[in-house]
Amino acid sequence: MSITPEACLEIAATAARAAGGHARTQRHRRGEANQRLAHDVKLALDVECQGIVEAIIRERAPGHAILGEESVGAAETVDADTPLWIVDPIDGTVNFSHGLPFWCCSIGVRLGARSLAGAVYAPDTDELYTATCDGPALCNGAPLHVSSVAAIGDAVVMTGLDKQLDPSLPPFEIFRAISVRAQKARIIGSAALDLCHVAAGRADAYFESGIYIWDIAAAALIVERAGGRAELIGEMGHGRLRFLASNGLIHEAVRDIVQSAFSLQPST
Repeated sequence: MSITPEACLEIAATAARAAGGHARTQRHRRGEANQRLAHDVKLALDVECQGIVEAIIRERAPGHAILGEESVGAAETVDADTPLWIVDPIDGTVNFSHGLPFWCCSIGVRLGARSLAGAVYAPDTDELYTATCDGPALCNGAPLHVSSVAAIGDAVVMTGLDKQLDPSLPPFEIFRAISVRAQKARIIGSAALDLCHVAAGRADAYFESGIYIWDIAAAALIVERAGGRAELIGEMGHGRLRFLASNGLIHEAVRDIVQSAFSLQPST
C-alpha cells in the first residue's frame, strides 16, 4: 500500500489537471447548483470533478484512502500506514460560479501527520503548483521561492472573512487588524491559490480562520518547500481550522496581530 512521494505527486498532478480541465471546459454549466447557502454554493461540477479525481486515485493507488470536500460525510477510516488523499475539487467555487479566474483543484497526500506530496492546478492561468516532502516547490516546472520581505509594513497579506466567527468579535476585526499593519491586505477567495501566491513570492503571508484541511493540505506543503512556514494555530471544532503561512520572516508579526485580535495568549 506504500508509494513514493514522487509517484504520489505524479498521480496528484494528473488528477488535478483532469478535474480542473473538466471544470474549465464545462464552465457554461457553472450555474448548476446542488445547494445554495448564504455565503457559499455547491455545484454539480464540484461533485463531478471530485469523482474524476477519485477514479484516477483508485485506479493508480488502490487501497489508499480518500477524504474529499464533497464526500466528507462518507470519509474513510484511515490507519497510520495508509496514505490519505485530501481533495478539494474546486477551491474557490463562488469565484468559479461567477466567472472569476481565481479557483483551482487541490490534491494533497499524507501518511499519518506527514505530507508526502501536493498539487494545485489553476486552470484559468494554466499554472500547476507542485511539491513533494523531499523535493522543491515548482510552478509548471520552474522553482518557487518565498519573498524576502522582512517587515510587516512592506508586506501583502492574503486573508479571508469567516462569517461564522465568535459573535463577540467585531465584524471585519481580523481584516482590519491586518490591514492596519500590513502594506496591503487582500481577499481573493481561494485558500489554496492564496498559499501558492505566498510560495511564489507574490504575497508574503496568509491567514484565515474557519477553513478546512482540504483547503490547505496541498498548498501548505508547497509553501514549506518554497522556503516558507506553515502553522496550524487553532482548531475551532467541526473540522474548522485557524491557519497561518508566511515567508517565515514576518511569521511572528502576523501571528501576534491575529492572536491579539482573537485575544489569544502568545505562542511559546
